[in-house]
Amino acid sequence: MTDTGLMKETLAAVLSAKGIDYADLYVEASRSTGIQIEDSKVEKLLEGSDSGAGLRLIREGKTSYAYTNRLAKEDFLQMAAELSTAAVRGGPVRDLDLTSRAPQVEYAIKIDPGLVALEKKVGMLKEAERAARAYHGSIKQVSVTYRETAQKVQIASSEGFLAVDDRIQTVLLVNVIARDGEVVQTGYEAVGGAMGFELFDEVPAVEVALKAAKKAVMMLKARRAPGGRMPVVISSQAGGTMIHEAVGHGLEADLSQQGLSIYSGKMGQKIAAGIINVVDDATLPGKRGSFRFDDEGTPSQKTVLIKDGVLTGFMYDRLSAMKAGANPTGNGRRQSYRHRPIPRMTNTMICPGKTPADEILKSTPRGLLVKKMGGGQVNTLTGDFVFDVQEGYLIENGQAGPPVRGATLAGNGPRVLMDIDMVGSDLGFSIGTCGKDSQGVPVSDAQPTIRVPELVVGGES
Repeated sequence: MTDTGLMKETLAAVLSAKGIDYADLYVEASRSTGIQIEDSKVEKLLEGSDSGAGLRLIREGKTSYAYTNRLAKEDFLQMAAELSTAAVRGGPVRDLDLTSRAPQVEYAIKIDPGLVALEKKVGMLKEAERAARAYHGSIKQVSVTYRETAQKVQIASSEGFLAVDDRIQTVLLVNVIARDGEVVQTGYEAVGGAMGFELFDEVPAVEVALKAAKKAVMMLKARRAPGGRMPVVISSQAGGTMIHEAVGHGLEADLSQQGLSIYSGKMGQKIAAGIINVVDDATLPGKRGSFRFDDEGTPSQKTVLIKDGVLTGFMYDRLSAMKAGANPTGNGRRQSYRHRPIPRMTNTMICPGKTPADEILKSTPRGLLVKKMGGGQVNTLTGDFVFDVQEGYLIENGQAGPPVRGATLAGNGPRVLMDIDMVGSDLGFSIGTCGKDSQGVPVSDAQPTIRVPELVVGGES
């Protein structure tokens, strides 16, 4: 990685322009492997590496950013020279030193996936693909995708610290398509996180593939979902897609400050039922949104966003924190050195309550049970959303009844938060790559089993 002396010299060069409120240098080296198996064949096999650096300065609430994929001294100093033209105000330049910043959490990778033979990875994926395909004659297509990334970053700041983080991500995705006549259904499963190849000791690839296959086949016989207003129980198995999309983005500070969030100006106000608590927590071991430091060098932390129904915080990167007179919350994230950091979620969740999940179902005579959410759309300004239901069941006499397909959920995020009347004691996670401002970063979302007394379900009239 880059010598500390060069990082100091680069920051000193850009700070010599005497008009800068803050500057940081982000250096990254990464490698990745991707394998996709279809029809028992390797359809894609990609391996690559990348390295580069990004230099940022903040002046009077505005950001200037430059990056390079070359790590020579002249390239660093050229970035500094180009950015320093953005600063015109005079003033003294403070002495700069870089003190290593210690993380508040530590993560252990048991099996570095980079040390596992490629043949072993391909064999594991082929076995999973065969298991899913053999599950039932209606299965027409199986796709098994494996991804691993290893990233090392250095962040040097004009505040005088140097933060270093090593990050490894391992992910498995299985997509199964089943067909019965004109009916086509999909089963999808994803597992992974900030962990190594030990992921498959905990969750064998064959088990993931069979789970996706069972889901696709089961949904072939599902009836069309009924439409209308009804109680909806969202299982913890659905993960936190709802909280991420319908609520989480609205609590990212940049959207709030731009007036693009339904929660703008509502700090300290009641925005959810009193039984609702929401946190964003990058310190959770092994979760996909976890790290030691964010991409600005701020140590990972647990940020309470909603406590007992009251809005208590937003997710800040450094720029939005400076504008708000607040402290960064460790949510400054970027896709790579080619991107500037912006406020992003990490592991966002509704916290568990005290009610056993089975009691929530038993106390709901009729309605819809959602076990898997699909994609959807959300308007962060109004909070209105529409989500597909990938796996759902009718609730009959307080029990999970027959499966249904084609259901959608429509509503308003803030209204749903206020209406939730039961929160389970369980907790389930889902993983993904969250897109915002043309950047994607790894995240996970979680929630316990919750009940919404009335929600619009799209289906047959």
